[in-house]
Amino acid sequence: MSKPFRFKQFTIQQDQTAMKVGTDGVLLGAWVSLENPESILDIGSGTGLIALMLAQRSDAIQIDAIEIEAHAYEQAVENFENSDWSDRLFCYHASLQDFVDEIDEKYDLIVSNPPFYTDAYESINKQRSLARFESALPFEELIESTAKLLSKNGNLALITPYKEEEKVLKIALKNELFPQKITRVKGTANSEIKRSLLLFSFQENTPEIDELIIELSRHQYTDAFKELVKDFYLKL
Repeated sequence: MSKPFRFKQFTIQQDQTAMKVGTDGVLLGAWVSLENPESILDIGSGTGLIALMLAQRSDAIQIDAIEIEAHAYEQAVENFENSDWSDRLFCYHASLQDFVDEIDEKYDLIVSNPPFYTDAYESINKQRSLARFESALPFEELIESTAKLLSKNGNLALITPYKEEEKVLKIALKNELFPQKITRVKGTANSEIKRSLLLFSFQENTPEIDELIIELSRHQYTDAFKELVKDFYLKL
C-alpha cells in the first residue's frame, strides 16, 4: 500500500492510483508562471497534485480537473476535499473529448502532465497504461482541445519528454498556439536532456529558452531546483 506523500501545505493520498507522485508533476506545478488566472484546468489530473499546487500558488477562484480513470478520479476528489482549498477545487470524471463537448467555459490557464512513452511497450496494468501512454491521450487531441478551452489571453503549460518537444511545438503551431517559454530539464549537468517544460499562448513571441538541472550528484540538489520547489517539498 502506497504511503501518503506529504507536502508542506497538503497531503496526497495515492494508494488507489497507478501513477504516484513524481518529479514531473511537481516540476510543472512549480514552474508554470501565474498571471493572476481566475480559472485553471488540469487535464489528466491523476491524484490532483498539480491542481493542488496551483491552488496553493494562486488566488484562482475556479480550479477544475479532469480524470478519466475511476480510481484516480476518486483519489483526486479525496485529496481536494482534504485540502485547505476544497471550495475552489473540482474534479470531473470524464474523457477530454466529453469534457470539451459539454463545457462552455474558457480557462485562463490549462496545465497537463500528459501520458507519454509513445514508443514503449503498453503496460499490462490498464490503470498504468491510461496514466502513462500517449495512445490514451494523443498530443494532437490534447492541444486541439486546449485551443478550444483556452481564453484569448490564456496560457497552456505542458511537461513532455524532450524527444517529443519538436512534435508538440508543431502541433501547437497548427492550433495557433505559440511557445512563450521552454525549459529543458536534465537530471545532472552531464546527463542528457530528459524533459521539456513548455508554455504556450495565442500571442506570437520569441520564446524564452533556458535549462534546469535537478541534481549536482545523487540527492544533492542544485540551488535552482531547490528554489523552484521550496514551497512544496518538506525536506528541501
